[in-house]
Order: sequence, then structure tokens, then C-alpha cells
Amino acid sequence: MVTKTLSILFVASEVEGLIKSGGLADVAKALPKSLKKLGHNVSIAMPAYITIPGRDDADILLSTKLEHWPHTAYQVRALDVDGVPVFAIECAEYFDRAEMYAENNQAYADNGERFAFFSAACLDMLPKLNIKPEIIHANDWHTGLVPYLLKKRYSNDAFFAQTRSVLSVHNAVFKGIFHYDEIECLSEFKSHYVPEAAVSHSHVSLLKAGVLCADKINAVSPTYAKELLTELGSHGMANEFQSREADLFGILNGCDYSEWSPEVDSFIPKQFKANRISMVRGKKACKAALQAEVNLPQKDVAVYGMVCRLTNQKGIHYLLPILEQFLKNDVQVVIVGTGDPFLANQLAEISAIHSDKFAFVEAYSNKLAHWVEAASDFFLMPSEFEPCGLNQIYSMAYGTLPIVREVGGLKDSVIDYDTDSENATGFSFKKPDPIELLLVLMRSLLLYSQDLNEVKRVQLHAMTQNFSWDEAADNYLKMYLS
Repeated sequence: MVTKTLSILFVASEVEGLIKSGGLADVAKALPKSLKKLGHNVSIAMPAYITIPGRDDADILLSTKLEHWPHTAYQVRALDVDGVPVFAIECAEYFDRAEMYAENNQAYADNGERFAFFSAACLDMLPKLNIKPEIIHANDWHTGLVPYLLKKRYSNDAFFAQTRSVLSVHNAVFKGIFHYDEIECLSEFKSHYVPEAAVSHSHVSLLKAGVLCADKINAVSPTYAKELLTELGSHGMANEFQSREADLFGILNGCDYSEWSPEVDSFIPKQFKANRISMVRGKKACKAALQAEVNLPQKDVAVYGMVCRLTNQKGIHYLLPILEQFLKNDVQVVIVGTGDPFLANQLAEISAIHSDKFAFVEAYSNKLAHWVEAASDFFLMPSEFEPCGLNQIYSMAYGTLPIVREVGGLKDSVIDYDTDSENATGFSFKKPDPIELLLVLMRSLLLYSQDLNEVKRVQLHAMTQNFSWDEAADNYLKMYLS
């Protein structure tokens, strides 16, 4: 256990409890909360999007402008997430918009400028607020310029002499690639020569800038850290990650059990515990409620749930070719998510044809996400790649057996039934192929049909798994101290 008290600023583009689009927001809430619980001085910096509830009523801590060109005006508002102070950087030009990153599935044209400004403001505000973190922990491409600016713009600034940076890579497929002209709000990029970020003579990657300039780099699972060292797993950034291999740490994300536990979940129709009677009764009640909610027949069949962004990354393109074949069995499938309109249309068409067995809900719904986790017998995560994944961990907490492809954090967290039935917590497959997915679905259904008692034993075993953020937080502290 780490005993030294650290001052840590966590910098992220979204934070659960304030605004969220994906798993990054879960980490941005849970990790700082766990670090604070361990006695450290932790705060969060994020954009003050106009859609954050209560933003305009929050106290203004600072009204200023960037010290460096182009001297953009901004304010810092005081928010809070579970006792962790949040510095929300407000700039109407960049953050008073309907969404965080995109509208109608089209990214905002000035996203490079927006998050370059945000990165600059995160550092600009610190001396003015007299906050001197020892660690600034940036996350993904949106904040990749924080380590870069710390190393370049503030390299000789006495205020930051003791400050070190970490960059967490939650998903390297998103590199934040922009033309130099789109980053001209930073004077360092006006020369069109920034080798630490350059991916061509005309374009830069904000993720690359962070990877090459951060003091330490963190991948969100041990297997993903290894995958980042390969061309395929790094999505073309293998050279950069290989050059930083000595400073690359793989730490599996944790689970915030105050949010994701059937014992305390306020969303689900019936709470339940990790004992057989409670689990069986609770999951039965939740299944009936979910079936009624999504207009499926209320019957006791194997229910397969899925909650995700509709992208090929999540393996939707493995599922679509075999979904109708699988629906010939006595099963029900519930998928909740938004994203690629083409994938959504295909799912909607299959749902219309097989409305007695398949429900597709094109929505982002926190309530439904909890209901699907609690009600399903199996949870689908056939990802093409998955740096960590959180839904497989949530699923286990609810006695819902994840069906995953053996990549990234899915490989690190799920034990396949056919490989080790005694310690199994789900089912897995390796080959990225629709038929392989169909085979593993049939393996799970066969067990459900032939030995329901064994399924319940495995579900109970899955519920006893502990992916506490406390252990993950201690590993992050060891990395900070290194």
C-alpha cells in the first residue's frame, strides 16, 4: 500500500455523474473517487459543457484568459462528483453546444481546436488557482496535448518543476488527427513543425503528442498494453508505443460497485444478493420486467443482452450475419445502443421480423443498461478489440455471464467455461469470425438447456468476483510514484 500523500489532477473530456458517452466517463469518476478514499488530494478538470446539469448555477472560481496567444477568455466553475472537486472550464465558443463531440453522427469540425484549447486552459488555470499537482493524469487524445504543453510550454516554469504527467490510453483507434491549421490556437503549432505530434507533413495526432511526451503511459488492461506494442493492436502507432515500452503500464480498470451492484441498484425492479435463492428470484423478476419493457413475451427462456455503442469495434458486424440463425432457437435477445445508422437500421429490420424474440432499442438509457445487466442470463461482448471493457465486469456482478472475444481487458477478466469450468465466469472465443461467435452462443445455450443448475452455479461464482477500484487505484499510485 502506498503511504505518501499525492496531489493529483485528473483531466478528462467527460465524467460520469455530470456527462457521459462511454467508459472513459466511468473511469474519470471512479478512479479519482478511489484515490481520494485512499487519502490523496485529488481533483478533476473537464470542459464545462452547457448540457451539464447545474452548470450555470455553479460558483465561478476564476474568470480569466489564456496567458499565451491567442489569449482566449474562459471561466472555471466549481462542480463536484461524489466529494471530488471538479474544475469545469467554461468557454461558450467551444462548449455551449448540443452535444460533446458530434451531432447527427458527424464530429464537430473544430474538435481539434476545442480540445487543444481545453488542454491549454487546464494548465493555465493552475497557477492562478494556486493548485500545484504532483501528477497530472490525462486521458485519451482529447487531453493528449496536456503532457506535450507541460514538457514544451512549461518546461522552464518553476511552478511546474515538480509536476509529472501520465496519459491513459482508453482506445488508441481514436488518435485525434487534425491539420496543423486546426490547432493554430496553440502558438507551438503555427510553425507547422511539431515532430512529437506529426503523422504527415500536414497533419498531427494529439494522441501521439501525449504518448511521446507523458512521463508514464497507461493502458487500461495488461493485455491491451501488450497489444499496443503491435501494429494491429496499436492501429498503426506501434513505433511510438515501442519507443515508450519501459514507461508503459497495463492496469485493469475496476468496477464502481456503488453504481453497479444488484444489492444496491436503485434502477432495477428487484434487488438481489450473491446467494442462490436471492439471485434466482431477483433475476426472474428483472427478466419479467425487461420483457414487458421491450415488448417481448414474458416467458422463462435464455435471455442474451447487449448494451453498447453501435460500431464494428463492439463486434456488431460479427453478430449481424448470424443473428437470425441464432434466433431460430428458443431464446430472446435484447440490444440497447446508438451509433452507426447503417448498423442500427440492420438491427431494426431484424427486430421487426423477429419481434417475438429480438428487441432492439435505439437509445442511450442508463436505466435500461442496468435492467439488461440484471435481467439477462448472458451478455454479449464479441468485440473486434476492447482495451478494457466494463460491461463484462458489470455483468458478472449481476450474475450475467459475459460472452466475449479474447482481446484486451476481456481476456484479462473473463474465464471461459469450456477451458476451466470450475472457475469459469463466462464464455469466450478467439477468432474474429461470425461463425465462431455463433458456436460460442450455441455452447452457452446448450449448457442452459441441459444443465440450468450448472448455469446458476457459474452465475453465482461470477457474482463473487471482485474488480474493486481500490486495488486498481493502488496500482495507479505505484505508477505515479515510479
